[in-house]
Amino acid sequence: MRTDRYELTMLDGLLASGIGDQPAVFSAFARRLPRGRRYGVVGGTGRLLPLIADFGFTGEEVDHLVGTGVVSGQAGDWLRGYRFTGEVEGYAEGEPYLSGSPILTVRAPLAQAILLETLVLSVLNHDSAIAAAAARMHCAARGRTLIEMGSRRTHEEAAVHAARSAWLCGFAATSNLEAGRRYGVPTTGTAAHAFVLSYPSERAAFEAQVAGQGAGTTLLVDTYDVEQGIRTAVEVAGPSLGAVRIDSGPAAESARAARALLDSLGATGTKIVLTGDLDEFVITELTDTPADVYGVGTQLVTGSGRPTAGLVYKLVEIEGRAVAKHSEGKSDPGGAKRGWRRVTGGRAVEELVGTAPTGTDLRPLTIPLLAGGEVLPAPEPRSHHLTARGELPADALLVAAGAEAFPLKRV
Repeated sequence: MRTDRYELTMLDGLLASGIGDQPAVFSAFARRLPRGRRYGVVGGTGRLLPLIADFGFTGEEVDHLVGTGVVSGQAGDWLRGYRFTGEVEGYAEGEPYLSGSPILTVRAPLAQAILLETLVLSVLNHDSAIAAAAARMHCAARGRTLIEMGSRRTHEEAAVHAARSAWLCGFAATSNLEAGRRYGVPTTGTAAHAFVLSYPSERAAFEAQVAGQGAGTTLLVDTYDVEQGIRTAVEVAGPSLGAVRIDSGPAAESARAARALLDSLGATGTKIVLTGDLDEFVITELTDTPADVYGVGTQLVTGSGRPTAGLVYKLVEIEGRAVAKHSEGKSDPGGAKRGWRRVTGGRAVEELVGTAPTGTDLRPLTIPLLAGGEVLPAPEPRSHHLTARGELPADALLVAAGAEAFPLKRV
């Protein structure tokens, strides 16, 4: 029921005219990447495929749709027996893509496939947008640890999926416990300023946290004065203190001052965690600072740091005949297509999209994903992403705006 009414409007028409069983092919792709982005990242496929396999309407839901006039009785009868019987193929989750990459292809009877548009796009657009932003931040961090901390800045269910997408693109952990339970993403957490303010002194708060979590915990040191907070933290936890977190002030200056002070106090192994509206651009500016960990929230899950992936789901073939729109700004080549990437010397140099490219240096991008109602085995998304991203040209990994990572050619 989390779908758009116009899909059921179309279903009514297809059934009334008798063409709902015609074989069709739909493709999900981006007409263009967000401004300045050099590549996108496929996210959400692992979530989407089971949802397609299980997609259907309960009797109560169908009664509601017919009773409120959303669909006719004929369409209602059809919906009661709906099960997806088609096939899905596409790019593996975690794969970088370009504008025009056929990242998901659905082959099914027309009436079945047309109902999936909202489901496909709501999952892929959300998770792919998070994945692309997370990949850029991971590149900017240059090997330093990233923690996803966006749960309080987005919808409660979206937060779970955001944590998953960030994890598959290189983040080390999340603050979201449900993402840990549901998807196995490592979880971590420190404390809020409210915790420190709950005690009569900063020292008392730190003593309580260390008593509960041990000296390896991370203490929040900027509630009052950062320098004094660090001194108190080391006095309480000793030089084996795990980390200090700084959530305010000039990040670069704070990190340098904190490192110098920690070292002078003998806490040479204590890490510095920076949080507070970080994005890939701020992280890039922090490259030459002694920060060890970045906590990222708002700019990953919402706002300018995470523009939409802009994916669309379009009919490209009906009864074996290619079809396509010709409207201005939205014309796309029709016909079912697959993707390959030409990799030379370990670096991707172009993407080929079509039906039959030639060459021995081509890596197939399109793989079977779902058939016979069963989700098919696919590469583990985190390792696949890191390997595939490693093929990208060096300039494609820059966070500065630029052209797409490499050309896409239609063959």
